[in-house]
Amino acid sequence: MVAPRVPEFESKIAAPDAIPYRLSEWPRPLVFTNGCFDILHRGHVTLLAQARALGVSLLVAINSDSSVKRLGKGDDRPINTLADRMAVVAAIGCVSAVTWFDEDTPIARILECRPDVLAKGGDWPVERIVGAREVSTWGGKAVSIPFVHQGSTTGLLRKIRAL
Repeated sequence: MVAPRVPEFESKIAAPDAIPYRLSEWPRPLVFTNGCFDILHRGHVTLLAQARALGVSLLVAINSDSSVKRLGKGDDRPINTLADRMAVVAAIGCVSAVTWFDEDTPIARILECRPDVLAKGGDWPVERIVGAREVSTWGGKAVSIPFVHQGSTTGLLRKIRAL
């Protein structure tokens, strides 16, 4: 019996300590975004596609399980493990690479990869985006992408629990 091949998208997952070595794989301009991406919904994939359109490559940094817990989203969050969340995001065509962070913010990943564009969803005013100031010092920019589709994992879970 032949062992099943590992899906190609798994190669998009980069450990944080591999970021400096993999930077040359991601053509510039490099766009960086981050989030929990717990239960993926239309708002997530639309945001990712819009973020990618701001550059040539898109690096997504995902909160670790313990980082999500510290955000206070609920005792049972995240619903999906970090490994599962990274695999699902990596499988999206517009995503070039996925990594993670265990800290409360992704500032270490931002400083490591020095993106040209830092993108977050419309609920984040530019002045509150972690890393916006730093990115501007090397000539990059921070962008708050307006929501096209309203929705959240928290709202979706609220709806499911009400059934």
